[in-house]
Amino acid sequence: MIQELKDNYGHLFEEGLLNEINQVGTFKEIPEGFKMMEIGQYVRAMPLLVSGAIKILREDGDGDELLLYFLEKGDTCAMTLTCCLGQTKSEIRAIAETDAKLIMIPIEKMEEWSEKYKSWRSFVFESYHNRLNEMLETIDSIAFLKMDERLLKYLLEKSRISNDKTIHNTHQQIAYELHTSRVVVSRLLKKLETLGKIELHRNSIILKDI
Repeated sequence: MIQELKDNYGHLFEEGLLNEINQVGTFKEIPEGFKMMEIGQYVRAMPLLVSGAIKILREDGDGDELLLYFLEKGDTCAMTLTCCLGQTKSEIRAIAETDAKLIMIPIEKMEEWSEKYKSWRSFVFESYHNRLNEMLETIDSIAFLKMDERLLKYLLEKSRISNDKTIHNTHQQIAYELHTSRVVVSRLLKKLETLGKIELHRNSIILKDI
């Protein structure tokens, strides 16, 4: 685990912190679709992502989901950090977007390392800043973009995360994450296909050169 730590976080953390993470962290490999965190659970550990991607979702009172942002290699989740420090229940759902590797850090180390290591404090503050910007971008998309623009932006982001121009999602799955209806998604996907931006196939969407 120490080599993967150095490869992914060696440029961020000093040697002493890397050694402590190696001593107390738990290395995990999770498959695509695995639910890491559910709304209402207490957070016992904080993830450091080594590879892959994790999607962070919110849920409304009717049980409908909204995609907030993706976590990628070298990231952690600011909302998980908040729950760790406050010892409160999770307000988000975390699901592996792709196969992923991560290191789980016990929550009791959060405050200790913030006092002990400047690099850890900087990492935590930068994580808050990055996730806040991503959530603001999500809010802006909802407030200012038309649904077809949101849909295309979503598809491009999914393609970037997976490094694959083929999106393996059903129209219903996309509708859940964009907090809209399957009928709307299907109609707008057909429109994007007519415009030559995508190709529609059964349970998959191929992005053209856009």
